[in-house]
Amino acid sequence: MENRGNIYLAVDIGASSGRHILGYLEDGQMKTEEVYRFSNQGVLKDGHLCWDTDYLYGEILNGLKRCKELNKIPVSMGIDTWAIDFVLIDKEGNRLTDCVCYRDKRTEGMEQVVSKLVTDEELYQRTGIQKQPFNTIYQLMALKQEDPEVFQKADCFLMVPDYFHFLLTGKRSNEYTNASTTELLNVHSGEWDEELLEKLGIPSRLFLSPTMPGSELGAFTAEVEREVGFSCKVVLPATHDTGSAVLAVPSEDEDFLFLSSGTWSLLGAERRQAECSEESRMANFTNEGGYEKRYRYLKNIMGLWMVQSVKKELGGAYGFGELSSMAEEASSFSSRVNVNDVGFLAPESMTEAVKEYCRKTEQQEPQTVGELISCIDQSLAESYGESIRELEKITGRKYSRLQIVGGGSQDAFLNRCTARETGKEIWIGPTEATAIGNLLAQMLKDGIFASVEEARQVVKNSFSVSHL
Repeated sequence: MENRGNIYLAVDIGASSGRHILGYLEDGQMKTEEVYRFSNQGVLKDGHLCWDTDYLYGEILNGLKRCKELNKIPVSMGIDTWAIDFVLIDKEGNRLTDCVCYRDKRTEGMEQVVSKLVTDEELYQRTGIQKQPFNTIYQLMALKQEDPEVFQKADCFLMVPDYFHFLLTGKRSNEYTNASTTELLNVHSGEWDEELLEKLGIPSRLFLSPTMPGSELGAFTAEVEREVGFSCKVVLPATHDTGSAVLAVPSEDEDFLFLSSGTWSLLGAERRQAECSEESRMANFTNEGGYEKRYRYLKNIMGLWMVQSVKKELGGAYGFGELSSMAEEASSFSSRVNVNDVGFLAPESMTEAVKEYCRKTEQQEPQTVGELISCIDQSLAESYGESIRELEKITGRKYSRLQIVGGGSQDAFLNRCTARETGKEIWIGPTEATAIGNLLAQMLKDGIFASVEEARQVVKNSFSVSHL
């Protein structure tokens, strides 16, 4: 391993905030420094819940300017975000569509539309992706119904990080890990499924052959260089945030389950081959592409979105740590909800949605904040346990430990509930796994690490990882 002392920049944008995190090696350990942070939230536009891409791009530039102010110039940078969402651009690079949020209701009824063109069984065999009502395939079909002419004007399909990378470099790309989540990429070939696209009536010319994480896209355009005061290479990380988070799991081997705990809970195992059996489809597991085409075989669980929503409804009166402590005090509360129920995807009130579910299932309604959060956390933990049992049955493999990474790993009560419900050895951290994984991809590109395993060992030696 060579310590070059170079600085790298990860721009990690989530559903509620984004941050610029610098990373470098010092005496064989990885050091990170957050230099800029900004908020993110959906905005209503023309009747749809959208992401404000102009604002987000402006904040990406502001963070780069901050690097210049600090005289900490990265040799490369890369952006990761959530999956699913996209824009269409024309030949001149002008954005033709708003970036509609996956929580928008425009995809209602689209599953039925798609199933008339391709069966659920065939779709899973082709793509290996779990059925979710907000998947890109259904968003594109909704757009096709709402504005069919836009497909004739469009020249390129870009997912959110692809679009920001394009604005920085002028280079168009479809990064592989994010493309794999769309339910349009063939899981066997790793290329866009042109036969599927033809069945759907979506022009295959809009899609570029997927580019692997670790690929160099190019330098900043002259315009960007003038604005931020420097130029550097843009190197694609695993642009799907979960892909970056799993790359940073601090394990010396592949004998682990991971839980990337944040707005969503992504629970699964890293595998070398996709699992597209009918049993896997019925259990709604997904095969997302990862670094080096390792598959993230996982279940997508609603996650801390439910807690975040309640916290917002309470006007920010309590911090996450306080909510966790209140939940523990109410740990005897026995009502449970199906956290993956569609009613929790985007309710007007998460508090009322939980109470309504309890009423419908003839359970006691939570009366206090502690009971409400306890119900959510313990329901999440039960979902984790059930998902692990399903995964082990389908794969025929038993795992001894569960590695929890991401911001949700700080929820002590949820972690203890998870240990109880899964019966696994629990390892916790690092919290900033997504940004760390983004940085690792850039460092692997520069040859600082000889392998993923070596990179993960450095993560283990560099960051706080606790055992439960």
